Amino acid sequence: MILGPLRPSTTPALQMFSTSKAQADKRPGFADHLKASFENTNNMQFQAKTAMEDLSTGRNGNIHETLLSMSKAETSFKMLMQVRNKILNAYQEVQRMQM
Repeated sequence: MILGPLRPSTTPALQMFSTSKAQADKRPGFADHLKASFENTNNMQFQAKTAMEDLSTGRNGNIHETLLSMSKAETSFKMLMQVRNKILNAYQEVQRMQM
């Protein structure tokens, strides 16, 4: 009886653990999500500022959209500040740990 060469298994469970380094590098990390959150909040702040300027100069008379964009920007900013506070608290907690 002649056996052929062994081939790697193609079961999904084994493929899950055998991801290559190139695939692992493509996945976004925590820093990428944090950067995207900062950029999103910055864009919302800019849109709110533009909407306020348009309302005050008379280019846009829709106060509801202006208030909505201001509210979205404020909520996004508050959430981002809470995330920042949690990160700082975690960092301080790690600093307090005894080695």
